[in-house]
Amino acid sequence: MLSIDFIRNNKQKVIEAAKNKNRQIDIDKIILLDDQRRFLIQKIQKLREERNQLSHQKLDEKIKTRGRKIKEELKKLEEDLAKIESEITNLLSFVPNVPLDEIPVGRNKNDNKEIKKWGTMPNFDFPAKSHIELGKALDIIDLERGVKVSGFRGYFLKNEGATLQLAVLFYVFNKLIKKGFTPLICPAIVKDFALFGSGQFPWGKEDVYKLNDDNAYLAGTAEQPVTAYYANEILSEKDLPKKFVALSPCFRKEAGAYGKDTKGLYRLHEFWKVEQVIITNNNLEEAKKLHLELQNNAEEILQELNLPYRVVMMCTGEMGEPQMIKYDIETWMPSKNAYGETMSNSLMGDFQARRLKIKYKKKNGETAYCFTLNNTALASPRILIAIIENNQQKDGSIIIPKILQPFIDKKRIIPRSF
Repeated sequence: MLSIDFIRNNKQKVIEAAKNKNRQIDIDKIILLDDQRRFLIQKIQKLREERNQLSHQKLDEKIKTRGRKIKEELKKLEEDLAKIESEITNLLSFVPNVPLDEIPVGRNKNDNKEIKKWGTMPNFDFPAKSHIELGKALDIIDLERGVKVSGFRGYFLKNEGATLQLAVLFYVFNKLIKKGFTPLICPAIVKDFALFGSGQFPWGKEDVYKLNDDNAYLAGTAEQPVTAYYANEILSEKDLPKKFVALSPCFRKEAGAYGKDTKGLYRLHEFWKVEQVIITNNNLEEAKKLHLELQNNAEEILQELNLPYRVVMMCTGEMGEPQMIKYDIETWMPSKNAYGETMSNSLMGDFQARRLKIKYKKKNGETAYCFTLNNTALASPRILIAIIENNQQKDGSIIIPKILQPFIDKKRIIPRSF
């Protein structure tokens, strides 16, 4: 959430940011209501001062009458103030974050900016197969029974498919722990304030699974519970940054993705993620360095898996509402003959912290809102698409990346008929 003072001082910039993120907002109404709010606060303050002065005077009928009148006026003004503040908060909740100046303005993925490429794409001397074909032939993925049991986009990982997923998740989890990140296994069930705080609400409400219990939802990413970990708390600057690596199941309706990537393991209703989350001070230059650190961690993972990838700076129209800057990492997927998104890396500024009321105390005693960052270190089974397809062999087997072999005590996955 943006502060009203920031909106007032950067009105045109905020309007342009919303337009470039394809969102409609009413800044003039927010400012008008804020003017009314400030006027009411001044009136309330004056009445409270007068009431305080009366309390020091000798009580008589005139003072009693004025005291009752002040009480009635305060009650009415405070009710009006509460209504206006509620309306302002609602309108502010729909105002997206302002991207950094270097972000390309655009409406869709065609306007994203490629930053770099790494790795060599496989050059097969045989007809390459998709992960769907390989998964069925090797008996490591069962989509048909997954759909039968779970419904659309359901799946089973079995045999080496199951152990390969556990191996890659455990490898990434351990790697980031060694880099100093605090490990978390976080809840998959969250309250609405966590989804509001992350920026999932109000924009992406249709993509969230609502449970029957009151105020209970399934998290779409560990970013949501982990970012809310310190909600309504004041941290000490000396303890920042807080770095977390979280393992969690993730659930998404994919409401806006019907007809997209309907086959295979690319776009699913439930999957697992290892997420990097950082909560830090409000120094933008330091935050950019942490953003680069998260980026390097994610790229190291793909390099150690020996998977070719590219890094893309997302344009304004492809960014989420909370983000100031976002990089996507897209990994080569032979069956698509294209790169597919596997990781994203975002800097939010104080946008989420304001919604979650996460502050820190500076050395001089002042308090300020924190900055938050997050990065998808790994999402599986989507990453299995790239691992399986890029490492397929002519004999129908799959070479397991060396970095994962110690976790499953196997160098390759071979057809069951061998």
